[in-house]
Amino acid sequence: MIRAEAIVVLVCFHDAAPPHASASAARRLGLTEGLDRRCRWHGEQLLSIQLDRPAEASALAELSGLPGIREIRVVPAEGGLTSMKGASGRSLVRLPNREVIGGGTLAVIAGPCSVESAAQICEIAARVREAGASALRGGAFKPRSSPYAFAGLGEKALEHLALAREKTGLPVVTEVLESADIDLVARYADMIQIGARNMHNFPLLFKAGSHRSGKPILLKRGLSATIAEFLQAAEHVLLGRLSVGLDEPRLILCERGIRTGNDSTRFTLDVGAIAVLRERTHLPVIADPSHAAGDRRHVAPLALAAAAAGADGLMIEVHPQPSEAWSDGPQCIDPAGFQELMNDLRLLKVPDAGSRPRAIRRRG
Repeated sequence: MIRAEAIVVLVCFHDAAPPHASASAARRLGLTEGLDRRCRWHGEQLLSIQLDRPAEASALAELSGLPGIREIRVVPAEGGLTSMKGASGRSLVRLPNREVIGGGTLAVIAGPCSVESAAQICEIAARVREAGASALRGGAFKPRSSPYAFAGLGEKALEHLALAREKTGLPVVTEVLESADIDLVARYADMIQIGARNMHNFPLLFKAGSHRSGKPILLKRGLSATIAEFLQAAEHVLLGRLSVGLDEPRLILCERGIRTGNDSTRFTLDVGAIAVLRERTHLPVIADPSHAAGDRRHVAPLALAAAAAGADGLMIEVHPQPSEAWSDGPQCIDPAGFQELMNDLRLLKVPDAGSRPRAIRRRG
């Protein structure tokens, strides 16, 4: 069990750390035993040191005098960089079209499960932009349970997404499945999605966070993950950011439904998780009611519930002809249904963060 007063000291170096840096840093913090257990490298430029009690100010000052130190951060052992404790305020994610996720207004990311053609994605992009979407989603690489199911068009789909962005101005959100594809996806995407099945792929999380592009990351909650596990996964991304000197978190958490005993929907949208996450973390929190519902008839009610619970945004699957979609057709709504949902969201009048009812205001 983690002690309430336990901390983690994060030691950031300008370049690759000098030899014996971990032992030198630990000694300055009064740590002489258990170095192998308490000290861990995250890449070549970031060292974390776990302590059972707060560090003395004099020790931190001495530590900052080590050669090559860029920055020292002290975070709670429970919560770490994701924690609301010690955060200077809400983290925002700014998109190239000046949309802001986490800024108090409801952002909506919309588009098909899979990109099928240039014509298809450009048509959908135009329709969702007209309805008020903030960004365009579309799958190029799809994790499919069946090895025989359509798994995406790969780079061709990324090219189609780039064309849709050029025509509409909507930023592109798309998923990366493995570390080897991060460079490729980052070349086309404005935001990189890491899906539910990869929430526990810690090397991928760290590599995406530390990618030189600094592209925002959208991280989905795993199918059976607890909130604590979800936040620990997010910590891997934030450590990646810090390891290469990226100061902004640029990370969005997405509640997409979890497996429970309920079989009336594909997954159970954990609306309570939205409230809990907004209390525990400074990171923006959005919801994906499409994957939770599994049935287009239930997407709008779940979307409205998530918005009313205080979500910073929504991710909605839209297809011009859902019955002919190459993947996840049953949960896609058509453009007319999306327009109706956007109208309903405006009627709900989800207020900005400062005006929300006390129960759903973000603390901190």
